Amino acid sequence: MSRDDVRANLASWEADSAAYQQRHSAFLARVDRFGWGTWAIPEDDVHALGDVEGLQALELGCGAAQFGTQVALRGATVVGLDLSANQLAAAPANMDAAAARFPLVRGDAEDLPFADESFDLVFCDHGAMGFTDPARTVPQVARVLRPGAAFVFSGTTPFIWVTWPMVDGPPGLTLERSYFESRRMVWDEGDPSVEYQLPYGEWIRLFRANGFVVEDLIELRPAADADTAFAEYVTLAWARDFPAEQIWKVRKEAT
Repeated sequence: MSRDDVRANLASWEADSAAYQQRHSAFLARVDRFGWGTWAIPEDDVHALGDVEGLQALELGCGAAQFGTQVALRGATVVGLDLSANQLAAAPANMDAAAARFPLVRGDAEDLPFADESFDLVFCDHGAMGFTDPARTVPQVARVLRPGAAFVFSGTTPFIWVTWPMVDGPPGLTLERSYFESRRMVWDEGDPSVEYQLPYGEWIRLFRANGFVVEDLIELRPAADADTAFAEYVTLAWARDFPAEQIWKVRKEAT
């Protein structure tokens, strides 16, 4: 990720943070359910994280800490990291409401401000992994994880990327662009923030090159009666037919 991309993404989140939280916080901050992605698909159904009791955990791109709070409530010792000061400023109210407090660090996922082998788990629900260059972020995650520790993150699938019309979503049934050449996208010239994606084979090779073993790729499918606060992202009918979101679960090889 170039420094220009970092600055563009930071400026976009700083400008939109308040409106984003107003639109989505009530959906994201519900403590009666712990779910992944825009449809809040239950962790208890997909078992992506499993038992986190007692783990030292880092959330990449924690935003206003809604997802990290859920992990903390399940017994992990969480540290939240985000580059957006405005997103982090919205976090304490969510933590207070859930009676779960943990440290928040302003920092760049491509240059993590933590010592080697500091964590038992690195995770995020969308978060930083969609807005940083995987070629920079994945080695940083490998560095701060202890041997045998897991890296679990959700994100948008290539299905979304190749079917999303420029500027105006949601995705349809027409292929709009190359699967192989859609690694870095500016979706709207009015908002020059950058998102990243890799073809599946490149993800696997990147993980292996950094000492990770792939344990699972969970393609998320919402229930027929699922609700969302992200209706502009993908329709329920589309997400029932095609995977809009996925969770990678990889583990650093034990030494």
